[in-house]
This record gives sequence, structure tokens and C-alpha cells, in this order.
Amino acid sequence: MARILNLRIERPVAGGAMLAHHGGRVVLVDGAIPGERVHARVDRERRDVLFATVIGVTEPDPDRRSLESDPACGGQAYLHIQYDRQRQLKSQMIGDALRRMTKLDAVAVPVASSREHGYRMRSRLHAGSSGLGFLRGGTHKLCNAARTGQLLPETNRVVSKIGRRLSRSKYKSVAYVDLAESVNAEMRVMNFHLKVSSASKLISGWTTDCGLTGVTCSRPGSAEITVVSGRPTICDPIGSLVHGDAACHGLIGRHARSFFQGNRYLLSTLVAAVCRRVTSGPVLDLYAGVGLFSVALASLGVEEITAVERDVSARRDLVANASGTRIEVIGTSVEQFLAGSSKLISGTVIVDPPRAGLGRTVLELLVQRQVTSIVYVSCDVATFARDLQRFGEAGYTVEDIEAFDMFPNSAHVELMASLRG
Repeated sequence: MARILNLRIERPVAGGAMLAHHGGRVVLVDGAIPGERVHARVDRERRDVLFATVIGVTEPDPDRRSLESDPACGGQAYLHIQYDRQRQLKSQMIGDALRRMTKLDAVAVPVASSREHGYRMRSRLHAGSSGLGFLRGGTHKLCNAARTGQLLPETNRVVSKIGRRLSRSKYKSVAYVDLAESVNAEMRVMNFHLKVSSASKLISGWTTDCGLTGVTCSRPGSAEITVVSGRPTICDPIGSLVHGDAACHGLIGRHARSFFQGNRYLLSTLVAAVCRRVTSGPVLDLYAGVGLFSVALASLGVEEITAVERDVSARRDLVANASGTRIEVIGTSVEQFLAGSSKLISGTVIVDPPRAGLGRTVLELLVQRQVTSIVYVSCDVATFARDLQRFGEAGYTVEDIEAFDMFPNSAHVELMASLRG
């Protein structure tokens, strides 16, 4: 029989759960709001931590709202919370992490808001007998992406039509599908990541007359991208990414396989925030991706930009986007690039690492190279706070921090800090 606890919820923690205590043990509770009293079912235990899910609320918070869809679909851990309160909780979570990990005692970081629906420009979809959808959190079961509200209505129609065709065919030959759109959604490309090359012949049948501007396919372990139909990339005007600066000409493009920020409504806000902190070169853009920050800065007249990216797909896009600029593209890992020289690094370094944050080696090399100005972009509160602590131990000070709600209804938040050494 499941164990049921009567709990008073205390505060949010990284990952989406809320913290409570019971019998001297920490309880991490899904589906709660701080201040509520709830009944929660214990799902599992690990040492001194219990993991539980709300099954009843005896003292609900005024900001609780009814669920419109499954919160486990699309990672919507905060779906039951009114949106403005979500942002407050994320701000609190950031402040708590920074107080615990750094010497920043009185940190209040407001979180820039997004529209809750239709914000996603990038999605990874999985194939099954019911079509294309997200994977329900912690499982291999498909859930309906349309019900999450994260995609635009037209995007949902495209996904549904292709999914129906695929479900009646050899859907098990598809490992997953990457979907990418332009900010205005006028361009939409799908890349089918196939388990077997013979399935590439089926893709045209799945995608004909479905509202895609391009279709590509690839194989696990291979960097090669095969164009099935249309244009393989999507692009956006650079000027639209720097708060509509008409003086910024050109386009920034990417394949569906390449990483790119996912929120169409906050993309230009994030880019503009980074650009405000870089007034002149030289600039070293580490984990540069397709060149989002480098190309935006070059369009604003910043010179002496070096962009480092290891991923083959992203680097191809970076090279194309840097064409016609004076951006130097380096195709290697950040670790290898920094270790390959002992020269001091002048100017500003931009780092936008994966969720795991900066490896200790990268951080130590940046300190050794006596970098004096760092703009750190992060998608994970815990590793962001950890790395700021390590920079602080090396003598750096945090000048300011901004946060952006790139993932509404989830517990994730994008962060940016300016550091001075």
C-alpha cells in the first residue's frame, strides 16, 4: 500500500519539485505550491530523501489553477501554478541557489516573462503507433504535444498530419524527429533521425504537402545530413534578433539538428542583453553554436570575434552564418582550444555551455589566461550557481544577473551573468 504523508510545503527547489519535511527527512513533492498543506503519495525513497506526488490539497494556494494537460508531458512541472507566481518562484529558486553557493546574500533576480503558448521553435518528437509526440517524463510513452500548448496551432496540424502517416508505416525505423521553425514560423524544417538507411525512401510519403519548407534525414553516429525535399535550413533576419535594429543586415540560419534557443518570444531579449554587455572587441565566443551571439555582435560593428564550436552540424551553420563577416571560426572543443595556447585572453569571453555547465578544467584555463570580462549564459540554476562560486573563489566579482523565462510552465530558466576579474 502506498504511503501517504500530510505535508506543509516550504519552498521550490531546482528540478521542479517543492521541498517539505516529514519526520526529520526531506520530502521533494511534485504538484505543490509553497505554503500549501497537501496529502502526498510517496513514490520512492533515496537515503534520507523521499520523493512524493500531491494527491490532494487541504489548504490550496490562491495561485493554484486547474490543469489543462498532463504536466509530465513537455516537462511542465509548474503547470498547476498561475504564470506570474511561476516567475516569482523561479526568482526565489535563483536567489536561494546563489545564497547557498556564493557570497551573494541579497540577490533578487526578476525573470523576464514569455507568452505561455506557442513559444517553442525547437522540439524533439518521437514516433509511435499513435503518431508523433513528446515522451512523457521518466517514461518511453508518447504523449500528445498539441495538448501542452507549447507549439503553435499550425505546427500542431503539421505534426499531427505527418504523425498519422508515419504511424501507419514503418515508424520503428525512426529514432526521433527534430523540428525547427523560424521566429515568425514561416519556415519549418524536420530532420528524421533514422535507425536504418532504407527508411529514407519513406520520408517523402510521410511529409508531402504537410506545410514543411524543408525535410532532411540523418543516421545515428553520422554527421551527414541528406536533403529529402525543400530547403534544409531555416533562417531569421539578424536585425529582428537585436530588438529590430534595422541597421543589422543579413540572416542567421540553422539546420534542424543544430542547437538553437527555443523560445521565439524571448530570443531577441536574450540576444540584446548579451550584446549590451559587449561594447567592443576582441570577443571570444565559446560554445558558439550556430553563431547566435557572434553574428549579432558582428552585425552591430564589433570586430575581432573568434567563435569556437565542436559540434559538426552547428559548426557548418556557424561557418555559413559567419560568411561575409570577420568572425574567425574554430572547429574544436573548448578544452582543446584553451589548452592549445598559453596566451592571455583580452576583451570579453562569452560562454554558453550545455546544462552541465563549465567543466573545472575550462574554468581553470579561463582563470589562467587572465580573462577579465565574462558573459556567462546558462540554462541550469544549479550549475550556474556552482560556476559563479568557483569564479568567485578565483577572485571574480558578479556585476549583474538577468533571467529569462525561456521555458514557461517548466522549472527551467535561462540565466545570464556579467563577471569581472
